[in-house]
Amino acid sequence: MPSRRMNRRLAADTGLLVLATAFVLPLVWVVLSALDPRADLRVRVPDGLTFGNFDAVLTEDVTFRPLLNSLLLCGGGTALTVVCAALAAYPLSRFRSRFNRPFLLTILFATCLPITAIMVPVYALFVRVNLIDTMQGTIFFFAASQLPFAVWLMKNFMDGVPRELEEAAWTDGASALQSLVRIVLPLMGPGVAVVTVFSFVMMWGNFFVPFMLLLTPDQMPASVSINDFFGNRGTVVYGQLAAFSVIYSTPVILLYVVVARRVGGGFALGGAVKG
Repeated sequence: MPSRRMNRRLAADTGLLVLATAFVLPLVWVVLSALDPRADLRVRVPDGLTFGNFDAVLTEDVTFRPLLNSLLLCGGGTALTVVCAALAAYPLSRFRSRFNRPFLLTILFATCLPITAIMVPVYALFVRVNLIDTMQGTIFFFAASQLPFAVWLMKNFMDGVPRELEEAAWTDGASALQSLVRIVLPLMGPGVAVVTVFSFVMMWGNFFVPFMLLLTPDQMPASVSINDFFGNRGTVVYGQLAAFSVIYSTPVILLYVVVARRVGGGFALGGAVKG
């Protein structure tokens, strides 16, 4: 029996090591190639380190404008998603209705729809309402595409906030909206942080939606402009591509670092309903 357990543990550790290697190798290649003046597809330690690849991509047309467009699109879409998800999840969490379960199942089904299946009618609709090639139209669609799963997450987190706290606020004359903003949302801060990070990351890495809905090159986000590093006949400037990838990943890493403490802190509800 001990030998069997040892063999199973060894097999599990080996499988996890293989998976970890598969995930780590691309990241190692990105970091090393960004500092390699002769970068290619091989994962190798560069003969000499250089920041020339970063100097080549740190220009307004290549990096700064696409990153600004990405921040506007993803930041606006994330803010709209969080606000709408909180307003939609509140009645689902606090009020009982026979339509709650069918509505939640419909939301769950909506999260399973591939984005490519609805882009043709969405494109036609945007053309009719004059939202094609506009930043606000793309922000609206980003928010709409992430809203179903955001509502599902927000509702589950909101269920963990005791209703007694809201009832005490209602006794003092607070409205439902005031109790949501001043009591529920502050207490479910980790849940709001999870929804924010998830929505932002999903929008940040989305290539297909802005590629279809935006036509002007000056409005393209970084997720689309990264395609410019792939030239004709398979030629790729690997060093500059890796340097741009490092810069492109920085906002997501910073966002995670900012909210990591809040997410890991758990719910500060201990003793909130005592007395």
